[in-house]
Amino acid sequence: MSVLTFPGMWAALLPVGRDDGTGGYRRFAWSRADHDLREWFAQEAQVRGLDLTEDRMGNQWAWWGNPDRDGPGLVFGSHLDSVPDGGAYDGPLGVVSAFAALDHLRDTGHQPDKPIAIANFVDEEGARFGIALAGSRVITGLLDADRARGLTDEDGVTMAEAMRAAGRDPAQIGQDPETLARVGTYVELHVEQGRALADLNAAVAIGTDIWPHGRWRIDLPGEANHAGTTRLQDRRDAVLSLAGVIQQTRSAAEQRGCLATIGKVRIEPGGVNAIASHATAWLDARGDNPEAVRGVIDDVTATTRALGGEVHEESWTPVTAFAPDLIAQLSRALPGAPTLGTGAGHDAGVLAQAGIPTAMLFVRNPTGVSHSPAEYAEEPDCLAGVEALATVAADLTGGSP
Repeated sequence: MSVLTFPGMWAALLPVGRDDGTGGYRRFAWSRADHDLREWFAQEAQVRGLDLTEDRMGNQWAWWGNPDRDGPGLVFGSHLDSVPDGGAYDGPLGVVSAFAALDHLRDTGHQPDKPIAIANFVDEEGARFGIALAGSRVITGLLDADRARGLTDEDGVTMAEAMRAAGRDPAQIGQDPETLARVGTYVELHVEQGRALADLNAAVAIGTDIWPHGRWRIDLPGEANHAGTTRLQDRRDAVLSLAGVIQQTRSAAEQRGCLATIGKVRIEPGGVNAIASHATAWLDARGDNPEAVRGVIDDVTATTRALGGEVHEESWTPVTAFAPDLIAQLSRALPGAPTLGTGAGHDAGVLAQAGIPTAMLFVRNPTGVSHSPAEYAEEPDCLAGVEALATVAADLTGGSP
């Protein structure tokens, strides 16, 4: 095996969870697609003779070596789930590249001085239950297990119910210090979700930090009424209030130099000929300055409350700096690779908050488009990412590829 194993693995994953109409992916937690992805991961571990384990949240770990006997190891990986109609590369690129990098190490006779593992974190995107990075947040204690079990999807199905339907016991989920103790270092490869590398004309970069970011739910009241008989001046239309909040969100983000997005809304009762009695929206806000991000939320909250609504924080992650010593070592192993911060959240950030030395590698995205079927990376750049990951692995575990 070698880096040439990448194309075959990639081809096997491409059909799973893909919508033939949009070309995008719907790989949601504890769904049929998720089951098939987990089976794929297990099979890739089996053919390599890796020891497959699961933690208390169902995250998968494929080990080359024994961390309980030989001490904490080096872990690569990412996630396999997607946002609604997402692209093929966000998450899976890191998992496939990790298996291919391990193949390259073995082909070149590398003998690591510590265990190496590949991880697949569940529910990274939070597309089904609304909380991103649930798989890593639960095992690190950043997401309470009871809260996780009670999260619901669009159909009112709780995470606990979805897990039972998938043949799992939701009572088992929770913080997992035993699993975390096996992880000495974590390096996550990910497709870049912007176009910095395209502008720099570089195939691979080293990640330095994750911007502070969060998600908020906005609830706005209205009064249900008939669309054909109620005068405009007599209406209390929740959608009209929502339009004002959306405009305020954009304005506040522009003024404070942040990014803020309302990408999901729910209107009740949802009839074409009915004035809305309630509107719910979900706001994503992030930026390189936490005070500025909080300022955006303060502005949106003031507007929302003036309209009789409320804003509820669902998650908040402060700025996450990756381990400086590890970044320096990666920079020595990959001379010339640029360094980048990112506004996207990743499991690497959660593990860093848990005290695990963590860093990231980014692979060029020529269009900069992500969370879309147009998300893309050229195969030569993907293979460059595999080679960079193998080089880093060899450097961090002794020897050279």
